[in-house]
Amino acid sequence: MPFQFQVERELFLKAEGQGKFFAKKGSMVADQAYNGKFKYSKRLLGTNSGNIVGQVLNHGMRRITGENLEIMEVEGQGSVYLADQNTHVTVINLEQGGPWQHVSVESEDLLAFTETCHYGVTIIGSGVISQRGLFTSKLSYNGQGAQVAVKTNGNPLVLQAPCRVDPDAIVAWTGPSPKVKLDVNWKTLIGQTSGESYMYEFNEPGQIVIIQPFERQSGVKFGIDDNRYQPQEQSSAFQNTFGGNGGNAGNAGNNGGAPSNNNNNEGGLGGIIGRILR
Repeated sequence: MPFQFQVERELFLKAEGQGKFFAKKGSMVADQAYNGKFKYSKRLLGTNSGNIVGQVLNHGMRRITGENLEIMEVEGQGSVYLADQNTHVTVINLEQGGPWQHVSVESEDLLAFTETCHYGVTIIGSGVISQRGLFTSKLSYNGQGAQVAVKTNGNPLVLQAPCRVDPDAIVAWTGPSPKVKLDVNWKTLIGQTSGESYMYEFNEPGQIVIIQPFERQSGVKFGIDDNRYQPQEQSSAFQNTFGGNGGNAGNAGNNGGAPSNNNNNEGGLGGIIGRILR
Protein backbone atom coordinates (compact mmCIF):
# COMPACT_ATOMS: atom_id res chain seq x y z
CA MET A 1 0.00 0.00 0.00
CA PRO A 2 1.43 3.43 -0.94
CA PHE A 3 2.10 5.91 1.83
CA GLN A 4 -0.91 7.66 3.35
CA PHE A 5 -0.84 10.72 5.59
CA GLN A 6 -2.74 11.35 8.79
CA VAL A 7 -2.38 13.86 11.63
CA GLU A 8 -1.30 12.59 15.04
CA ARG A 9 -1.98 14.76 18.13
CA GLU A 10 -2.19 17.94 16.03
CA LEU A 11 1.58 18.44 15.86
CA PHE A 12 2.77 15.25 14.11
CA LEU A 13 2.32 13.89 10.61
CA LYS A 14 2.22 10.12 10.38
CA ALA A 15 3.10 8.66 6.98
CA GLU A 16 2.30 4.94 6.85
CA GLY A 17 2.72 2.51 3.96
CA GLN A 18 5.45 1.46 1.58
CA GLY A 19 7.30 2.98 -1.33
CA LYS A 20 8.44 6.60 -1.08
CA PHE A 21 7.23 10.12 -0.36
CA PHE A 22 8.81 13.55 -0.03
CA ALA A 23 9.21 15.80 3.00
CA LYS A 24 10.97 18.89 4.24
CA LYS A 25 14.60 18.08 4.92
CA GLY A 26 15.24 17.26 8.58
CA SER A 27 11.56 16.97 9.57
CA MET A 28 11.69 13.27 10.55
CA VAL A 29 11.38 12.76 14.31
CA ALA A 30 10.78 8.97 14.47
CA ASP A 31 10.15 5.91 12.31
CA GLN A 32 9.02 2.32 12.70
CA ALA A 33 10.25 0.17 9.83
CA TYR A 34 8.48 -3.12 9.08
CA ASN A 35 11.28 -4.54 6.97
CA GLY A 36 14.83 -3.24 7.21
CA LYS A 37 15.39 0.50 7.63
CA PHE A 38 14.02 3.64 6.07
CA LYS A 39 16.28 5.43 3.64
CA TYR A 40 16.48 9.24 3.75
CA SER A 41 18.18 11.05 0.88
CA LYS A 42 18.25 14.67 -0.29
CA ARG A 43 16.73 15.41 -3.70
CA LEU A 44 18.90 17.73 -5.73
CA LEU A 45 16.65 18.56 -8.68
CA GLY A 46 13.21 18.05 -7.20
CA THR A 47 10.66 15.28 -7.15
CA ASN A 48 9.04 15.18 -10.59
CA SER A 49 9.67 12.35 -13.01
CA GLY A 50 10.50 13.07 -16.63
CA ASN A 51 13.48 14.19 -18.64
CA ILE A 52 16.45 15.80 -16.97
CA VAL A 53 15.96 19.09 -18.82
CA GLY A 54 12.46 19.50 -17.38
CA GLN A 55 13.72 18.74 -13.87
CA VAL A 56 16.52 21.29 -14.17
CA LEU A 57 14.13 23.99 -15.42
CA ASN A 58 11.66 23.27 -12.61
CA HIS A 59 14.44 23.37 -10.02
CA GLY A 60 15.83 26.60 -11.46
CA MET A 61 12.40 28.26 -11.40
CA ARG A 62 11.91 27.35 -7.73
CA ARG A 63 15.31 28.79 -6.82
CA ILE A 64 14.80 32.01 -8.76
CA THR A 65 11.36 32.66 -7.28
CA GLY A 66 12.40 31.89 -3.69
CA GLU A 67 10.00 28.93 -3.54
CA ASN A 68 12.73 26.31 -3.32
CA LEU A 69 12.37 23.96 -0.36
CA GLU A 70 15.14 21.57 0.66
CA ILE A 71 13.46 18.21 0.14
CA MET A 72 14.35 14.72 1.24
CA GLU A 73 13.06 11.49 -0.25
CA VAL A 74 11.84 8.94 2.29
CA GLU A 75 11.81 5.33 1.11
CA GLY A 76 10.91 2.13 2.93
CA GLN A 77 8.03 0.29 4.56
CA GLY A 78 6.38 1.17 7.86
CA SER A 79 5.52 4.40 9.65
CA VAL A 80 7.39 7.71 9.67
CA TYR A 81 6.59 10.62 11.99
CA LEU A 82 7.32 14.18 10.92
CA ALA A 83 7.17 17.47 12.82
CA ASP A 84 8.63 20.96 12.54
CA GLN A 85 9.12 23.60 15.25
CA ASN A 86 6.00 22.69 17.24
CA THR A 87 3.73 23.74 14.35
CA HIS A 88 0.29 22.25 13.71
CA VAL A 89 -0.25 19.91 10.77
CA THR A 90 -3.08 19.77 8.24
CA VAL A 91 -3.47 17.15 5.48
CA ILE A 92 -5.07 18.05 2.13
CA ASN A 93 -6.38 15.28 -0.13
CA LEU A 94 -6.14 16.16 -3.83
CA GLU A 95 -8.65 14.90 -6.39
CA GLN A 96 -8.74 14.82 -10.16
CA GLY A 97 -10.74 17.71 -11.62
CA GLY A 98 -12.30 20.72 -9.92
CA PRO A 99 -10.78 23.03 -7.30
CA TRP A 100 -9.22 20.09 -5.42
CA GLN A 101 -6.92 19.19 -8.32
CA HIS A 102 -4.13 21.35 -6.97
CA VAL A 103 -3.16 23.34 -3.89
CA SER A 104 -1.04 26.48 -3.67
CA VAL A 105 1.12 26.80 -0.57
CA GLU A 106 4.11 28.87 0.51
CA SER A 107 7.25 26.71 0.49
CA GLU A 108 7.96 27.68 4.12
CA ASP A 109 4.61 26.12 5.11
CA LEU A 110 5.04 22.87 3.18
CA LEU A 111 5.83 19.78 5.27
CA ALA A 112 5.38 16.72 3.01
CA PHE A 113 3.63 15.35 -0.06
CA THR A 114 3.09 11.94 -1.64
CA GLU A 115 4.80 10.59 -4.75
CA THR A 116 1.59 11.12 -6.73
CA CYS A 117 1.88 14.93 -6.54
CA HIS A 118 3.50 17.19 -9.12
CA TYR A 119 5.58 19.86 -7.39
CA GLY A 120 6.22 23.16 -9.15
CA VAL A 121 5.83 26.94 -9.02
CA THR A 122 2.95 29.09 -10.20
CA ILE A 123 2.50 32.81 -10.67
CA ILE A 124 -0.15 34.72 -8.76
CA GLY A 125 -1.50 37.16 -11.31
CA SER A 126 -2.22 39.93 -8.81
CA GLY A 127 0.11 38.89 -6.02
CA VAL A 128 2.56 41.75 -6.44
CA ILE A 129 1.46 43.16 -3.08
CA SER A 130 1.36 39.87 -1.23
CA GLN A 131 3.81 39.15 1.54
CA ARG A 132 5.82 36.81 -0.66
CA GLY A 133 5.50 38.38 -4.08
CA LEU A 134 4.35 37.02 -7.43
CA PHE A 135 5.11 33.31 -7.00
CA THR A 136 4.01 30.45 -4.79
CA SER A 137 4.51 26.68 -4.74
CA LYS A 138 1.89 24.55 -6.45
CA LEU A 139 1.24 20.86 -5.89
CA SER A 140 -1.05 19.13 -8.36
CA TYR A 141 -2.85 15.79 -8.52
CA ASN A 142 -0.74 13.31 -10.48
CA GLY A 143 -2.24 10.01 -9.41
CA GLN A 144 -4.52 8.29 -6.93
CA GLY A 145 -3.84 9.00 -3.26
CA ALA A 146 -2.24 12.41 -3.80
CA GLN A 147 -1.87 14.17 -0.43
CA VAL A 148 -0.15 17.32 0.80
CA ALA A 149 0.70 18.14 4.42
CA VAL A 150 1.07 21.78 5.43
CA LYS A 151 2.08 23.29 8.75
CA THR A 152 0.64 26.30 10.55
CA ASN A 153 1.77 28.48 13.43
CA GLY A 154 -1.10 27.55 15.75
CA ASN A 155 -4.38 25.74 15.11
CA PRO A 156 -5.48 26.37 11.50
CA LEU A 157 -8.81 27.75 10.39
CA VAL A 158 -10.22 26.15 7.22
CA LEU A 159 -12.66 28.35 5.32
CA GLN A 160 -14.77 27.65 2.26
CA ALA A 161 -15.22 30.25 -0.48
CA PRO A 162 -16.56 32.86 -0.77
CA CYS A 163 -14.28 34.56 1.74
CA ARG A 164 -11.62 37.25 2.11
CA VAL A 165 -8.43 36.77 4.13
CA ASP A 166 -5.31 38.64 5.18
CA PRO A 167 -2.41 37.71 2.83
CA ASP A 168 -0.01 37.66 5.79
CA ALA A 169 -2.03 34.96 7.57
CA ILE A 170 -2.77 32.69 4.60
CA VAL A 171 -1.04 29.31 4.36
CA ALA A 172 -2.65 27.46 1.45
CA TRP A 173 -5.64 27.36 -0.87
CA THR A 174 -7.13 25.04 -3.45
CA GLY A 175 -8.29 26.10 -6.90
CA PRO A 176 -7.42 29.30 -8.76
CA SER A 177 -5.40 32.21 -7.42
CA PRO A 178 -7.28 34.86 -5.43
CA LYS A 179 -8.15 38.38 -6.44
CA VAL A 180 -6.67 41.27 -4.47
CA LYS A 181 -9.00 43.83 -2.96
CA LEU A 182 -7.48 47.18 -1.97
CA ASP A 183 -8.71 49.72 0.54
CA VAL A 184 -6.28 52.53 -0.18
CA ASN A 185 -7.44 56.15 -0.11
CA TRP A 186 -6.42 59.54 1.27
CA LYS A 187 -6.74 58.26 4.84
CA THR A 188 -4.00 55.72 4.09
CA LEU A 189 -1.57 58.53 3.30
CA ILE A 190 -2.02 60.17 6.69
CA GLY A 191 -1.97 56.92 8.65
CA GLN A 192 -5.72 56.74 9.40
CA THR A 193 -6.27 53.13 8.31
CA SER A 194 -7.99 50.08 9.73
CA GLY A 195 -4.79 48.04 9.48
CA GLU A 196 -6.30 45.92 6.69
CA SER A 197 -5.49 47.82 3.51
CA TYR A 198 -5.52 44.82 1.18
CA MET A 199 -7.05 41.34 1.26
CA TYR A 200 -7.24 38.17 -0.81
CA GLU A 201 -10.69 37.36 -2.15
CA PHE A 202 -11.75 33.79 -3.03
CA ASN A 203 -14.96 33.09 -4.96
CA GLU A 204 -14.58 29.67 -6.60
CA PRO A 205 -17.32 27.22 -5.48
CA GLY A 206 -15.86 24.39 -3.39
CA GLN A 207 -12.56 26.23 -2.92
CA ILE A 208 -10.97 26.01 0.54
CA VAL A 209 -8.54 28.39 2.22
CA ILE A 210 -6.31 27.60 5.19
CA ILE A 211 -5.19 30.43 7.46
CA GLN A 212 -3.19 30.53 10.68
CA PRO A 213 -3.55 32.66 13.86
CA PHE A 214 -0.27 34.36 13.06
CA GLU A 215 0.68 37.13 10.63
CA ARG A 216 4.04 37.19 8.89
CA GLN A 217 5.88 40.46 8.44
CA SER A 218 4.49 41.79 5.21
CA GLY A 219 6.57 42.77 2.21
CA VAL A 220 4.36 45.81 1.59
CA LYS A 221 2.68 48.11 4.12
CA PHE A 222 0.41 51.08 3.69
CA GLY A 223 0.63 54.01 6.14
CA ILE A 224 0.70 52.81 9.72
CA ASP A 225 -0.58 49.34 8.86
CA ASP A 226 3.04 48.44 9.56
CA ASN A 227 3.27 47.27 13.17
CA ARG A 228 6.83 48.59 13.22
CA TYR A 229 5.58 52.15 12.76
CA GLN A 230 6.83 54.53 15.46
CA PRO A 231 5.57 58.14 15.25
CA GLN A 232 8.65 59.53 17.03
CA GLU A 233 11.00 57.76 14.63
CA GLN A 234 8.99 58.93 11.63
CA SER A 235 9.12 62.54 12.87
CA SER A 236 12.88 62.31 13.46
CA ALA A 237 13.42 60.83 10.01
CA PHE A 238 11.40 63.66 8.45
CA GLN A 239 13.47 66.30 10.22
CA ASN A 240 16.73 64.66 9.24
CA THR A 241 15.64 64.55 5.62
CA PHE A 242 14.17 68.02 5.18
CA GLY A 243 15.66 69.97 8.11
CA GLY A 244 18.67 69.16 10.24
CA ASN A 245 21.73 71.15 9.32
CA GLY A 246 20.37 72.02 5.90
CA GLY A 247 20.86 75.76 6.31
CA ASN A 248 24.51 75.45 7.32
CA ALA A 249 25.23 72.93 4.60
CA GLY A 250 23.45 75.02 2.01
CA ASN A 251 25.36 78.18 2.99
CA ALA A 252 28.63 76.33 2.95
CA GLY A 253 27.84 75.03 -0.52
CA ASN A 254 26.99 78.52 -1.79
CA ASN A 255 30.26 79.93 -0.40
CA GLY A 256 32.36 77.12 -1.82
CA GLY A 257 33.23 75.84 1.63
CA ALA A 258 32.80 72.42 3.19
CA PRO A 259 29.35 71.54 4.48
CA SER A 260 28.72 71.28 8.19
CA ASN A 261 29.28 67.81 9.63
CA ASN A 262 27.49 68.10 12.96
CA ASN A 263 26.54 64.63 14.19
CA ASN A 264 27.86 63.24 10.90
CA ASN A 265 24.80 64.69 9.17
CA GLU A 266 25.23 66.78 6.05
CA GLY A 267 21.91 68.48 6.51
CA GLY A 268 19.41 66.37 4.62
CA LEU A 269 17.85 68.26 1.72
CA GLY A 270 19.84 71.44 2.46
CA GLY A 271 23.09 69.50 2.35
CA ILE A 272 22.18 67.95 -0.97
CA ILE A 273 21.36 71.39 -2.43
CA GLY A 274 24.61 72.78 -1.04
CA ARG A 275 26.69 70.06 -2.66
CA ILE A 276 24.96 70.60 -5.99
CA LEU A 277 25.66 74.36 -5.93
CA ARG A 278 29.37 74.00 -5.10
